Amino acid sequence: QVQLVESGGGLVQAGGSLRLSCAASGRTFSMHGMGWFRQAPGKEREFVAALSGSGGSTYYADSVKGRFTISRDNTKNTVYLQMNSLKPEDTAVYYCAAGRDLYGSMRYSPTGYGYWGQGTQVTVSS
Repeated sequence: QVQLVESGGGLVQAGGSLRLSCAASGRTFSMHGMGWFRQAPGKEREFVAALSGSGGSTYYADSVKGRFTISRDNTKNTVYLQMNSLKPEDTAVYYCAAGRDLYGSMRYSPTGYGYWGQGTQVTVSS
């Protein structure tokens, strides 16, 4: 069982930066792949970034590649999403997710993850 709590969202101007954190409970944190998804009003939840249990492999949506960085600290049971050069279209609720045995296309789909946080709002003003 893994419980996830996000923090770090807020209001920022276009071009600015935010760092989201996701604190996880449970002894098996390092055995889970982690992902960040986002959902804007009226839209489906979409993949943003993911990384493997060791943190050695990372994956990004094309829309955030080069601007966002996902990382994890297994000693702190925490995963981060550093977001730079933010755009108004990045405005959404951001969710942290954890999943076991994530391979191939599974890491890009919400259905691949069994545990979710409550979400944190990110608003980028133009």
